[in-house]
Amino acid sequence: MANHKSALKRIKQARARTEQNRVHRSRLRGQIKRLRLAIESKDKGAAQALLTPTFALIDHSIHKGILHQNTAARYKSRLTLQFKALA
Repeated sequence: MANHKSALKRIKQARARTEQNRVHRSRLRGQIKRLRLAIESKDKGAAQALLTPTFALIDHSIHKGILHQNTAARYKSRLTLQFKALA
């Protein structure tokens, strides 16, 4: 265990950041899962409604450091292709 005040503070900050990252990551995964379910069930209206918020959350995750930029681009590309296959 750390003895210095600064080290104790860093541990506290790391725990807080880890928790926030966990919240953001699970929210992202849930949103992607909802969109995929809408696409699989061939519900074009629901998929259309979920597409924009999902992409916004993916972009936000890049900014927060949850996703790498290329990973986010791959997610968006694959989801777009799946959505376009509905039409």
